[in-house]
Amino acid sequence: MSTLTIELPDSLKESIEELAAKEGYSISQFMASADGEKLAVMMTMDYLRREAASGRREDFDRLSRIGA
Repeated sequence: MSTLTIELPDSLKESIEELAAKEGYSISQFMASADGEKLAVMMTMDYLRREAASGRREDFDRLSRIGA
């Protein structure tokens, strides 16, 4: 494990503390989970962009007509 110090607006810190307590998480657990979720979203978006860039419009048009 590593330690990371970040600066947050007071209002965000308070909201995180309240939600973490409500859900039964420590602040560290809550932040690690939130960071993991954000990382997964960004990695998925990168993957989809790469796939879209390598796609061909003709293939999309052909496949979108299947079953229509």
